[in-house]
Amino acid sequence: MPKGDSAERAHRRSLIQADVNGARERSVKTAVRAAREATTEDPASGAGLVKKAVMILDQTAARGKLHKNNVARRKSRLVRQLNKAIAAVP
Repeated sequence: MPKGDSAERAHRRSLIQADVNGARERSVKTAVRAAREATTEDPASGAGLVKKAVMILDQTAARGKLHKNNVARRKSRLVRQLNKAIAAVP
Protein backbone atom coordinates (compact mmCIF):
# COMPACT_ATOMS: atom_id res chain seq x y z
CA MET A 1 0.00 0.00 0.00
CA PRO A 2 1.25 3.50 -0.77
CA LYS A 3 2.11 5.69 2.17
CA GLY A 4 1.10 9.32 2.07
CA ASP A 5 -1.51 11.29 0.19
CA SER A 6 0.53 12.02 -2.92
CA ALA A 7 1.56 8.37 -3.23
CA GLU A 8 -2.09 7.30 -3.04
CA ARG A 9 -3.05 9.80 -5.74
CA ALA A 10 -0.18 8.64 -7.95
CA HIS A 11 -1.26 5.03 -7.47
CA ARG A 12 -4.86 5.86 -8.44
CA ARG A 13 -3.62 7.73 -11.53
CA SER A 14 -1.45 4.77 -12.54
CA LEU A 15 -4.43 2.40 -12.29
CA ILE A 16 -6.60 4.70 -14.40
CA GLN A 17 -3.85 5.12 -17.00
CA ALA A 18 -3.34 1.35 -17.14
CA ASP A 19 -7.03 0.94 -17.97
CA VAL A 20 -6.85 3.61 -20.67
CA ASN A 21 -3.73 2.09 -22.24
CA GLY A 22 -5.29 -1.37 -22.15
CA ALA A 23 -8.37 -0.11 -23.95
CA ARG A 24 -6.22 1.57 -26.61
CA GLU A 25 -4.21 -1.60 -27.17
CA ARG A 26 -7.39 -3.69 -27.45
CA SER A 27 -8.86 -1.28 -29.99
CA VAL A 28 -5.66 -1.52 -32.05
CA LYS A 29 -5.66 -5.31 -31.94
CA THR A 30 -9.34 -5.50 -32.84
CA ALA A 31 -8.99 -3.09 -35.77
CA VAL A 32 -5.92 -4.85 -37.17
CA ARG A 33 -7.50 -8.28 -36.79
CA ALA A 34 -10.69 -7.15 -38.53
CA ALA A 35 -8.69 -5.59 -41.36
CA ARG A 36 -6.60 -8.72 -41.89
CA GLU A 37 -9.64 -11.01 -41.94
CA ALA A 38 -11.59 -8.76 -44.29
CA THR A 39 -8.60 -8.44 -46.60
CA THR A 40 -8.27 -12.18 -46.99
CA GLU A 41 -12.01 -12.68 -47.59
CA ASP A 42 -12.84 -9.68 -49.80
CA PRO A 43 -10.08 -7.19 -50.68
CA ALA A 44 -12.56 -4.53 -51.81
CA SER A 45 -14.29 -4.34 -48.43
CA GLY A 46 -10.99 -4.83 -46.64
CA ALA A 47 -9.68 -1.51 -47.93
CA GLY A 48 -12.04 0.46 -45.72
CA LEU A 49 -11.11 -1.53 -42.64
CA VAL A 50 -7.41 -1.14 -43.41
CA LYS A 51 -7.92 2.62 -43.60
CA LYS A 52 -9.69 2.55 -40.22
CA ALA A 53 -6.94 0.43 -38.68
CA VAL A 54 -4.28 2.81 -39.99
CA MET A 55 -6.15 5.74 -38.45
CA ILE A 56 -6.35 4.00 -35.07
CA LEU A 57 -2.66 3.09 -35.23
CA ASP A 58 -1.74 6.71 -35.99
CA GLN A 59 -3.83 7.97 -33.07
CA THR A 60 -2.20 5.46 -30.74
CA ALA A 61 1.26 6.58 -31.84
CA ALA A 62 0.33 10.23 -31.40
CA ARG A 63 -0.75 9.53 -27.83
CA GLY A 64 2.51 7.77 -27.09
CA LYS A 65 1.19 4.28 -26.49
CA LEU A 66 3.10 2.73 -29.40
CA HIS A 67 6.40 3.82 -30.92
CA LYS A 68 6.15 5.50 -34.30
CA ASN A 69 8.41 2.91 -35.95
CA ASN A 70 6.28 0.09 -34.55
CA VAL A 71 3.19 1.76 -35.99
CA ALA A 72 4.90 2.32 -39.34
CA ARG A 73 5.83 -1.37 -39.53
CA ARG A 74 2.29 -2.48 -38.71
CA LYS A 75 0.78 -0.12 -41.28
CA SER A 76 3.24 -1.27 -43.92
CA ARG A 77 2.38 -4.91 -43.34
CA LEU A 78 -1.36 -4.21 -43.49
CA VAL A 79 -1.13 -2.27 -46.75
CA ARG A 80 1.23 -4.82 -48.25
CA GLN A 81 -1.23 -7.61 -47.42
CA LEU A 82 -4.08 -5.58 -48.92
CA ASN A 83 -2.17 -4.89 -52.14
CA LYS A 84 -1.21 -8.54 -52.46
CA ALA A 85 -4.84 -9.59 -52.03
CA ILE A 86 -6.05 -7.04 -54.59
CA ALA A 87 -3.44 -8.21 -57.10
CA ALA A 88 -4.52 -11.83 -56.65
CA VAL A 89 -8.14 -11.06 -57.61
CA PRO A 90 -8.64 -11.77 -61.33
